[in-house]
Amino acid sequence: MKRWLILLAPVLLCVLGCSPRAADETAAGEKKLQLAVIPKGTTHIFWKSIHGGAAKAAAELDVEITWLGPEKEDDRDMQIQVVQNFISLKMDAIVLAPLDDTALVRPVKDAQARGIPVVIIDSGLNTDEYASFVATDNKEGGRMGARRLGAVMEGKGKALLLRYQVGSASTTNREEGFLEVMAQDFPDIELVSTNQYAGATKETALQASQNLLNKYPEIQGIFCPNESAAFGMLRALKNSGKAGAVKFVGFDTSEGLIAGMRDGEIHGLVSQDPFDMGYLGVKTAVSVIKGQPVEKRIPTRLAMITPDNMDDPEMVELMNPDLDRWLK
Repeated sequence: MKRWLILLAPVLLCVLGCSPRAADETAAGEKKLQLAVIPKGTTHIFWKSIHGGAAKAAAELDVEITWLGPEKEDDRDMQIQVVQNFISLKMDAIVLAPLDDTALVRPVKDAQARGIPVVIIDSGLNTDEYASFVATDNKEGGRMGARRLGAVMEGKGKALLLRYQVGSASTTNREEGFLEVMAQDFPDIELVSTNQYAGATKETALQASQNLLNKYPEIQGIFCPNESAAFGMLRALKNSGKAGAVKFVGFDTSEGLIAGMRDGEIHGLVSQDPFDMGYLGVKTAVSVIKGQPVEKRIPTRLAMITPDNMDDPEMVELMNPDLDRWLK
């Protein structure tokens, strides 16, 4: 039996026991709405923050959510199977962060065709057959990263882009935004590599980063478009003795990246608001179920965190949402 079927079995048994046909009743005698929330992965802190926001919305709206997704962000087969299983269980709605902008199109269309609305979060799809899309303006996030890197490099030198992985629409948009601004605003910065991929884990990102640093020892600036790629690069910079000397801008935050910034090894982090993304994803799905109008595209917050503003209350709250309160 495949690994993902083994992992799914106990969870899906629980879901079956808590399906819309057997849900706990509210005080008014009505069965609670049942929503599936499916992340790209479950390892990185970004997804835990989305889970926290989804749980907060569920508590406020008195609905039930089931959180289930692949462990790693390259397990397309498992994510497709999770969506298909939730369709079979006739969930009231699905909130999905598709890890592949093409492979998840058919499952989403199937859900919509069976009357199960799908709200897409975080990363887009090559279709518009969904109820709403709640996400960061990822292209603008990439532009912000380019502006910060260009500024700390003082507009000159050699830099590189370490991409994330093929098929991830959110990071592809960040990479495109980064390249757009670098070409337009910083013509004296030479991009020596823009076609290498970190892969789905911190371990693959570390290996790709070490290869790039070995190939381009003269590098003066780096941009990474997500947390795992940035963390792998940070480790590689530390291992090579170049941390702090190379200007480094990443995307998303985690305890390790924040520590790297505090130590002077990271010069900027483009931060999304994953907690708010999960929160708005569930709220939007409930509105769709109830027949209330929703926007087709709902943007979430972006901020540039730097060593100068990282201790500001607004940035501290963005980097450290109260997950313990919602993920019990």
